[in-house]
Amino acid sequence: MQQKGAIQIIEWEDLDKRKFYSLGVFMTLTTRATVYPASLIRTRLQVQKGKTLYSGTFDAFCKILRAEGVRGLYRGFMVNTFTLISGQAYITTYELVRKYVSQYSPSNTVKSVVAGGAASLVAQTITVPIDVVSQHLMMQGQGEHLTRFKPKPKMMLATTKRRLTFGQTRDITVQIFAADGFKGFYRGYVASLLTYIPNSALWWPFYHFYAGKSFSRVCSPSECPHLILQAVAGPMAAATASTITNPMDVVRARVQVEGRSSVIETFKQLLAEEGVWVMTKGLSARIISSTPTSVLIVVGYETLKRLSLRAELVETRHW
Repeated sequence: MQQKGAIQIIEWEDLDKRKFYSLGVFMTLTTRATVYPASLIRTRLQVQKGKTLYSGTFDAFCKILRAEGVRGLYRGFMVNTFTLISGQAYITTYELVRKYVSQYSPSNTVKSVVAGGAASLVAQTITVPIDVVSQHLMMQGQGEHLTRFKPKPKMMLATTKRRLTFGQTRDITVQIFAADGFKGFYRGYVASLLTYIPNSALWWPFYHFYAGKSFSRVCSPSECPHLILQAVAGPMAAATASTITNPMDVVRARVQVEGRSSVIETFKQLLAEEGVWVMTKGLSARIISSTPTSVLIVVGYETLKRLSLRAELVETRHW
């Protein structure tokens, strides 16, 4: 087990993998359920033209809740839970690459950058098809006119009223395949890589920087509780990385929802139509969603690793 500043780092070889994966699925699902409404709001803000639907994050939250109810904030959530697979792939890749890079560099920053980037590459390859479907479902309701695909309306026999039933993943999936073929599920793949690889590669170094360096000027490791350092450093790292990568995230959302094909052309068109401020669309919602995610990832992930320590190492590890 390594130590970086005030942060104890439990390495891959110290873990009981069965405990690690079992608890990891629960942690990932809890995280996604917590931040999903903010992710949905972010997507709608990024895809809308100007401010035709919502003026901001809070306005979007109020309007969706009033018009569509709590269910409206969770459109597409069920299909999005399949990203649990990519979450476990991310964690595994991150830990294994860290272990591999440690053979060539003792620097925790180098290990975090390389491992974070590699983990995002693997995770996005799994996630993008799920994201493409779930984002079209997110846009239903008040934003349905902005998406190419819509679930089919069904007759509710009990009431004989025509009602659109959302969350119809099969309808959206069939429509995407009919329109674009298999490649339609990987629309925006390059934009996703350009968003999430840098985001992950930046998040981990910033996290270690804020926790290991910035707070050392304020208090010593013995004075600052370990979990407080983590809970503060995580959101700060997320806000920094999200701000830097948000322009590409806006482009990614437009490419996937509107069916655009060129990242560069989409970027140019967005600048021409809505100006440079279009690159900040959904940023506050993204930071809001990344803050609890970061706390859960850092505090929860480190706690998960502690709970997953191999039995013979428990007595030799102290916090």
